[in-house]
Amino acid sequence: MERIKYVLSWVLWPVLFVTCMAIAAYGFAHGHPVLYFDIAYVLLIISLWRLEIFMPHERSWQHPDGQSLASILHTLTSKGTVQGLLIFSSTIGLADSFGGAAGTGLAIWPEDWPMWAQVCLGVVAAEFALYWAHRAGHELDFVWRFHAIHHSVTKLWFLNTGRFHFIDSLMSIVMGLVVLTVLGAPMEVVKWLLVVTAFIGMLTHCNVEMRFGVINWVFNTPGLHRWHHSKDLKEGNRNYGENVMIWDQLFGTYYNAKYRPPVDIGMKDYMPVAFWKQLLWPFLSAGVKKKLEPDFEYIAFIKEKKP
Repeated sequence: MERIKYVLSWVLWPVLFVTCMAIAAYGFAHGHPVLYFDIAYVLLIISLWRLEIFMPHERSWQHPDGQSLASILHTLTSKGTVQGLLIFSSTIGLADSFGGAAGTGLAIWPEDWPMWAQVCLGVVAAEFALYWAHRAGHELDFVWRFHAIHHSVTKLWFLNTGRFHFIDSLMSIVMGLVVLTVLGAPMEVVKWLLVVTAFIGMLTHCNVEMRFGVINWVFNTPGLHRWHHSKDLKEGNRNYGENVMIWDQLFGTYYNAKYRPPVDIGMKDYMPVAFWKQLLWPFLSAGVKKKLEPDFEYIAFIKEKKP
């Protein structure tokens, strides 16, 4: 059994990602992208749910953390409303308004390339904005207030994937879309970007024992993202890439040490347990927070000093 788990640890990430992409591609090719995306996404959720039981990366993360309901509600308010709406409805009008394939933007998009190549270019181009949006969440006090919701978890598993304050998700999505619309990318590329982001995001947060090798140099993986959730800023303020690691490589924030990532993850800031308080938390003053949560203690925002 241990040998089987070892083999699976090397093949799971690429097999799951490629399978989900293949299902989505079938849906795009046959005019049912929403249906087949949903099928692939549900399949991925079920697969990771069972794998987290069968071969967890950290067994201590299997214990309840009291945040399952809050994580689900954050997913519904962020991914379920903002990302879902932008992917399959609002972004169609948005992209058409900016031109998309019609080419009002900068009209420099290589529309004659095969779609797979356009999607690869779209992922890398949008990633530039996603990278800086994510990095801003760690280096700017105001943005961190929203991003802290995601880092308040004390374990990583598939249910944390969509645990973002909806303002945090909105900022990232809009910045990524602006890059593509300005470049004149067609709507299909925009949809593919968000499909790729959904699949990789789910994989990135799973508590499954996996090994990655050279995949770590190209894609964001659970192995890299576990460093990103470290309480140590020298480890945590790294690996900002959502899908690919090219901009972390170029801007010197890529991190993948040889020792094991920490089990004790999270942040030092205080975060209330209740979902509705988490939703309001970024907008409240320290005084109001203290009244709502007597255990709250103010901690000044610390921006890591780069060497």
